[in-house]
Amino acid sequence: MKGFVIDPTYRIVNDKAYVFLFGKLENGESFVTINEQKPYFYIKRNEQKKALNYGEFEIQKCNFKNFDNEEVVKVLVNLPSEVPPLREKLIKGKIDCYEADIKFAYRFLIDNKLQGCIEINGEYESNDYVDRVYKNPIIDSCEYIPNLKVLSFDIELDLEGTKILCVSIYSEEFKKVFIVSEKKLKNAVSCKNESEMLEKFKEKVLEIDPDVLTGWNFIDLDMAFLKERFKENKIPFLLGRDNSQVKLRLESSFIKSSTAYVTGRACLDGMHLLRNSFIDLQDYKLETASQKVLGYGKLLTGSGRGYKIQEYYEKDQQKLVNYNLRDAELVYELLYKSKVLELNIKKSIITGLPLERVNGSIAALDFLYIKEAMSRRVVCPTLSYKGMEIRTTGGYVKDPIPGIYDNIIVLDFKSLYPSIMRTFNIDPYSYVENCKLDMIKAPNGACFRNEDGIMPILLEKIWKERDEAKKKKDELTRYALKIQLNSMYGVLASPNCRFYNPSIANAITHFGHYIIKLTDKVIENLGYKIIYNDTDSFFVVSNAKNLKDAEKIGTRLREEINKYYKKYVKEKYKRNSILEMEFEKVYSRFLMPKLRGREKGAKKRYAGLVNGKLETVGLESVRGDWTEAAKEFQQELLKKVFEKEEVDVFVKKFVDKIIKGKLDEKLIYKKQIRKDLSDYTKTSPPHVKAARKLKVLESNLIEYVITTDGPEPIQDIRHDLDYKHYIEKQIKPIADSVLCFFDTNFESLIEGKQKSLFDY
Repeated sequence: MKGFVIDPTYRIVNDKAYVFLFGKLENGESFVTINEQKPYFYIKRNEQKKALNYGEFEIQKCNFKNFDNEEVVKVLVNLPSEVPPLREKLIKGKIDCYEADIKFAYRFLIDNKLQGCIEINGEYESNDYVDRVYKNPIIDSCEYIPNLKVLSFDIELDLEGTKILCVSIYSEEFKKVFIVSEKKLKNAVSCKNESEMLEKFKEKVLEIDPDVLTGWNFIDLDMAFLKERFKENKIPFLLGRDNSQVKLRLESSFIKSSTAYVTGRACLDGMHLLRNSFIDLQDYKLETASQKVLGYGKLLTGSGRGYKIQEYYEKDQQKLVNYNLRDAELVYELLYKSKVLELNIKKSIITGLPLERVNGSIAALDFLYIKEAMSRRVVCPTLSYKGMEIRTTGGYVKDPIPGIYDNIIVLDFKSLYPSIMRTFNIDPYSYVENCKLDMIKAPNGACFRNEDGIMPILLEKIWKERDEAKKKKDELTRYALKIQLNSMYGVLASPNCRFYNPSIANAITHFGHYIIKLTDKVIENLGYKIIYNDTDSFFVVSNAKNLKDAEKIGTRLREEINKYYKKYVKEKYKRNSILEMEFEKVYSRFLMPKLRGREKGAKKRYAGLVNGKLETVGLESVRGDWTEAAKEFQQELLKKVFEKEEVDVFVKKFVDKIIKGKLDEKLIYKKQIRKDLSDYTKTSPPHVKAARKLKVLESNLIEYVITTDGPEPIQDIRHDLDYKHYIEKQIKPIADSVLCFFDTNFESLIEGKQKSLFDY
């Protein structure tokens, strides 16, 4: 029977350790597999006698070696809790330990080469919480896409925030609200008191037996408050697939995510799922996400909702039921319509990590790399924090040449850093301290053996799977694989990674610099000028008279560059080049702005027309800290310049609209608070000043305006807007960044002293 692992964990039974894998079977039933396993790690074979001075444990021979080709042996203990103290004793005794920090349940998954989906063979029975309990079954990996059952819930509190008025459940089979009420209400279960409501809520969750629990910011709010009320009402907070209570780890900071552990189920916060997805949102309010993805939203929005909810409860409980149920419905539908749940399932299958941890790129590399190393009978180092991070070199960015251009060709290397790692065998296992003949020497001096290491093979597998997904037009799988592929360099550059080595991380970026500069020369030798390049992209002046000719030049440049690297890498490094240049597009019109007040070009900031559509990168129109009015102004200004239309009348009219108050709703700033308000001691930015004027801080996203009395939150605007501020700080800088190419500026234009822009 095929199944999907949702919660890998372990239990101690009669002083023995057992791995428990909870999940969902292909027939729709829940399961748990129970397998005995001894915790273990490795030490060098020649240090085993010395190690016995530090404790009692079993030593087992194995045919494995470390990165330095030294033989190792297994150290086995009885319980997972015995590993950390023994490991620390051995490390203090100058004995190297290998893979001595791997979570016990993950160790079982790695050893059995399991990644998300499993095939279970064996006898089973049932219990009060799970449909099938398999004891010591045979477990193999398999291919299978699960259909998980999702339950979304949402609570509403009284005005004082002391009691729960109602709690909604929205799932495929049950869509109702539990409410403390004496009335008969549609889509509701009326309860005598809070205690009865909580009991019925718990019973229904256990009856539905969902695989995924979700809500909007529901761990910090709904889960935390439910736990408090369950405790107050002396009811065990049991929502999982065993008899253990819900465990919460709440973070007071907006930066760290709180977590909830419910045995056998995944707790996935809808807000965090969307934040970690490909969906671009202006902010992460439920209303914003719902309107963008679903086309409809909450039944009650804006400030003062707490008062309105209390009013509904006292005067029109049906409205409260409808409102509460809609909130749970929105999150449920968002998970499916946006495909973020499906994306996370794909990530789980790719990385082997459970749903709640699929966005942990370090954990994902650990899982994949250790599993691949195991197939070579190689053991990996234990994570050791090496103190201060040594800075790794960033990507090479050529100083741009500012101006307005026609027919700019954009070329870029396909997955440059993964390509470099595969081409030059950059890998922790292949890394050597001292270079020898026929080894690969990176521009930073780091050396690698010239035989495929573990990382290049790992990257090749992911690469092939991504190309296969692209052929099948499976966009979600392709996207999930792309994320994994591109995260590999970043993980190696992190001190929190067990493979962290600045020499290895810098070998990748130094090769990147080297290749970008070498490619510049290749393009220039072919007779073309580069006005800008950015890490892996090249912006080339085609000198073509039309779009068709520019596309032909782009195709020829791509072919010439790829041919060059195949020959160059084979001759210099005796390896096959995986470097692949792609011809991405042609900008029929292109603007590279100047740095404000300077003649130099601004890096990572440009705009262009592609097939008549405006694209902007790094400009105000795509940045969250600029108002809608500024973004709208920039978009229209650029379109007019690219289409060679007059702009003087447009600029004057836009400024006039601001002064007359016609754009007030578009003059709102939005900025997130990154820490508690009390922690802003040295400086108080405008959004913090505005936040401090709020009675209740309902979100970390602050919306405010600049008034004649400074920043004020939109919930409580008491003064006139400062239009001079908006014109000076929002409109003028954008106008001048374009007008400077026509020997005029914003002030001259507004005062009427300018020539027509296209008279020059």
